[in-house]
This record gives sequence, C-alpha cells and structure tokens, in this order.
Amino acid sequence: MSMKVLLTGGGSAGHVTPNLALVPYLKEAGADIYYIGSKDGIEKSIIEENSLPFYGISSGKLRRYFSLRNFTDPFRIIKGYFEAKKYIKKLRPDVLFSKGGYVSVPVVFAAKKLNVPIVIHESDYTPGLANRLSLPKAEKICLSFESAAKDLPKEKCIVTGAPIRASILEGDREAFFERYDMDRSKPVLLIMGGSLGALAVNNAVDENIDYLLGLFNVVHIRGKDKINESLKDRQHYVQIEYINEGLDDIFAATDYMISRSGSNAIFEILALRIPNLLIPLPLEASRGDQILNAQFFEKQGFSLILMQNDITSDTFNAKVQELIEKGPMMKENMEKSPLGNGAKLISETILKAAKKHE
Repeated sequence: MSMKVLLTGGGSAGHVTPNLALVPYLKEAGADIYYIGSKDGIEKSIIEENSLPFYGISSGKLRRYFSLRNFTDPFRIIKGYFEAKKYIKKLRPDVLFSKGGYVSVPVVFAAKKLNVPIVIHESDYTPGLANRLSLPKAEKICLSFESAAKDLPKEKCIVTGAPIRASILEGDREAFFERYDMDRSKPVLLIMGGSLGALAVNNAVDENIDYLLGLFNVVHIRGKDKINESLKDRQHYVQIEYINEGLDDIFAATDYMISRSGSNAIFEILALRIPNLLIPLPLEASRGDQILNAQFFEKQGFSLILMQNDITSDTFNAKVQELIEKGPMMKENMEKSPLGNGAKLISETILKAAKKHE
C-alpha cells in the first residue's frame, strides 16, 4: 500500500507553490499526495491545475487589525476544523506537511487530534502567527532561516532552506522573446507584487513607466483585477494579472527584478541569481516579516531595499539606477551563497516522519 502524504497551506501563492516543489520528490518515493486548502482561496486553482486531489474547507483569517470579520471568522475556523477532521479520517494519511497560512491551522489541529504526524515549514526570519499556533503540534519544524529556531525546541528544528520548484530554473529565454513584443537590445525588468498584487508597487511603476521603459523591457505581474487599461498599448510593456504557465520562460529572460520580500519570492530570486530591488510590506500591513527577510538579503549583498513609505519618483528611480550599477556584484554574491534549494531535504524529513509511524 502506498504511503499517503497530505499537504496543506494557503491564503497566498507563497504558501502553495513551495508545496508543489516537494511533489516530484514525494512521487519519486512512491507517495500518493492529497491537498487540503480553503474552499475559495487561490490554492484551489493552483493545486487543481497540477492534477492533485484537492479538498476544500471553510477558513477564517487570523488578523492583527480590527475588522468586522474578526467576529465571524472564528466560527469559520471551527467549521474548517471539523471539515478537515472528516477528510483526514477518510484519507488516513501517514503524515501531514503544513506550509502555513491561516487555512493550515484547523488542518494541523485536526491531524494532531487523529494522531497523524505533522511536519511544518517556517519560511520567514521569525515564525508567523499561523505557524506559532501550529508549531507545538509538529514533530519536525523545517526552517528557511536559522534565526527562526530561537525559542523553539532545538530537537524539533532542522534548517532546510526554502523549497524551490525545479521548473523555474528550466525556462527558455528565446521562447519569451518569441511570445512577447520586446526590444532585444534592452534588458528585461520583471516586477512582481505577489499573487494578490501590491498597490504601492503598481502605483510606483505606473508613475515612472516612461523612465523604466527608457531603460528596460518591462514585464509587470500586477495581481488579480489590477491591470491598468491606460497602459495596455505601451510598447515593450507587458501586464499580467497572475501567471503560472510560462513563468519559467519569463524568469529565464529576466535581468533585474523588483519584488515584495516574502520568503518564497526571495529564495526563488536567489536560486535564479537575479539582481533585485525589494519593497517589503510595511509594518502597518504586516508583522514585519518581509522587512526582516529583506534586511537579511541586503546584508548578504543579494538585494537592495526601498521601504514602501519612502517611495517617491525620485527615490524609486534612484534605486532602479543603483540596481543597474550594483547588479553584477549582487549576482556574484548570490552565486557564492551556500543557501540552496531545500525541497529534497524537506521531502526526506516528511518521508522519515511518515515511516516512523507506520
């Protein structure tokens, strides 16, 4: 009988795509793979596109700010717990792997109640709220950053790095230029604000589009429903809401990047060795994890930082110029880095936890 591995994580693509990086290793070991995510989250379409069985549950967000939904979401979380429990009883998995995000909490609690071993991955410099709630339930905690182990049981922790999809390293630069109308004499700048988009980043690009197009071909992943109709006819400027297929070709053609600094994004940038400017989510919109991630990468010489609250046309354009100037050194620093792809080690940890409980 095949080993059954249950995956969970959601709320943004950053909690989903790392799970997909594990799939080839788990399948190679002969595992059957299943996924529990939120009924209406981005994970449903991503997982179904990758032909994995998906089970949706009710979910509520764990917010640090006032919202009327704070009064109703606890009931959704409780409902999600019982739905997850029902699916886990049906699937009888040998192990649960959680990549975090608010949907993962009821799944982790349900798995623990049913004595399913749990492995968690914490991708940020410090653990997020969802993972802090789930960590006591875990048998093993995989970490992208060694610093995240502070105040955690040392015997549970293993520094693995982040899981990176091998496919993103296999793109075709020529296929990109055949698909898009671009000027081959100019470098390509890729701008990503995360799967849900980033309004401040989008606005900075829109306001400075003439400056950017004077220097680069621009590919701009803007987020769902965030296309700027007034810029649709600009030459050598491509707007995309969200992309999965063909992203590898875009990466292969990219010379510079502007990005948020979620852990998944920055470790992919590191693996791709692309000089980059990071614009982390500000403290008022987050717990500060993206700022810490970005500061770590800046200290390693991998990235430049522009704080969102400091964005003006002058500061934005100055940082873009600095990115061009420091690009070769950043690339060299990334090539020397020992921080690698954690997908294999995380997969081995999952399989080990499952075998121990056979």
